[in-house]
Amino acid sequence: MTDKTGFVGLGKMGEPMARNLLQAGVPLVVHDIDARKVQAMSAEGAAVAASPAAMARECQRLICMVETTAQAEAVIGGFAEGARPGAIVICMSTIDVAALHRLGAMLAERGIALLDAPVSGGTTGAAAGTQSVIVGGPAPAFAACAPLFQTMGGNVFHMGPLGNGLAMKLINNMLLQVQVVAIAEAAVLATKAGLDLEQMRQVIGVSTGHSMAFERSFPRMQTRDFSPSGTADISFKDQELETALAKQLGVPMLLANVTQQVYQMARAAGFGKEEGARVVKVLERLAGVTVGRTG
Repeated sequence: MTDKTGFVGLGKMGEPMARNLLQAGVPLVVHDIDARKVQAMSAEGAAVAASPAAMARECQRLICMVETTAQAEAVIGGFAEGARPGAIVICMSTIDVAALHRLGAMLAERGIALLDAPVSGGTTGAAAGTQSVIVGGPAPAFAACAPLFQTMGGNVFHMGPLGNGLAMKLINNMLLQVQVVAIAEAAVLATKAGLDLEQMRQVIGVSTGHSMAFERSFPRMQTRDFSPSGTADISFKDQELETALAKQLGVPMLLANVTQQVYQMARAAGFGKEEGARVVKVLERLAGVTVGRTG
């Protein structure tokens, strides 16, 4: 990992991922619209680029870790302006699959490879370097970037052609989001029925209703811990991508569409910047109870 690697997007996920690369000895060049984050990374030894295009003129490996499809298109468009043939662009953002393919075709005309490599594991996994990195794209490009992926994640998967990493990430997110709404319904029902939530957690923890989603989300609802690791806004954005992909492929998505509306209700109620488990508040209002309290 001696080649310079560029990294655009020092948000809640991107900053710890970039830091792990830097601490592993990767010569890193960073860019972000937040000058304070850039300054912090510079103080730790990263070089700084004025723009994605400027970054691409000095780096052969270029990572994009921004939030939206439009942002990714802007960043990767900048990469295309400055990159030389043989460069590899790695889109680690969760974006629209159709847009990804358009970007891939545009870069291919310039002799630049594109990998999609979204991640799963939240901010905790990003900081610890234990998150999953789910990659799509040409095998030679994947092999060339595998050391970077292994530094940023404990579980690295090559899913096949371009777009397959994103499709897999969206399916994973869909399963989590549907379960979070079901868990919120269960928590509200249990409260209305007068059950002790700690006993409920213990029972489900050793019974067939248990899941990683329950283990993650139920305690947040139980303790009212809605600090943002991932937000309802981001979940809603991902649900838009999930349902769009399903429409493109002609696949019915009943639960994904229904649960998306619960997240939209949470956003409309002003909970968009809070942790996704906050959707329980929507159901609490409808049922007239607060989780953890009877009556």
